[in-house]
Amino acid sequence: MERHERIAKAIAVSGMRKGEVAAACGVANSAVTQWITGESKSIRPENLFALAKATGFRAEWLAIGEGPEVEETNVEAIPQPKMSFRYPVISWVAAGSWAEAVEPFPPGFSDRYEVSDYDSKGVAFWLEVKGDSMTSPVGTSITEGMMILVDTEVEAISGKLVVAKLADSNEATFKKLVEDGGRRFLKPLNPAYPVEMCAEGCRIVGVVVRAMMKL
Repeated sequence: MERHERIAKAIAVSGMRKGEVAAACGVANSAVTQWITGESKSIRPENLFALAKATGFRAEWLAIGEGPEVEETNVEAIPQPKMSFRYPVISWVAAGSWAEAVEPFPPGFSDRYEVSDYDSKGVAFWLEVKGDSMTSPVGTSITEGMMILVDTEVEAISGKLVVAKLADSNEATFKKLVEDGGRRFLKPLNPAYPVEMCAEGCRIVGVVVRAMMKL
């Protein structure tokens, strides 16, 4: 049995989803996919030990296939509680320059992480809100200093809060996506700010799926 087959078996037996494994090991979902398919030819020792701890399988067996799959014990394993997911906090400039890649946020990319109960569909990251353009006097309001979680694989449809990059900007912007007459616009929740057209060169980086206040 090849290493990637052993890893796939351990994850399947554990009942964990890829997002849960990624969070436990501190890597992106795409890295876990590569471990399972065998696309990744190497795995860091710290990630291997984290994987072993999360799945209950022995690191030595996962790595080289030697010894028993799990530690012999007379203690019955019990299901683990639902896990939280760990995502990096990045800058608005980094968000604006994000482009789909196999590993857009490699280990060491960020020295700050926050957790959420949200299991992302794709690469996800936190941003700290700047300014008051999304502060609304009524309804949904996202104030300066709040943290927003951005999922790069959620479908960006009209009415969603999104992070986008305009063609003439070096960093990302946070607005509500609206469509009118076949054209897309980026609308601030604060009526004091103007609506911007999401025209040619405007790119939707991801959809905001969570917001939280850091005290």
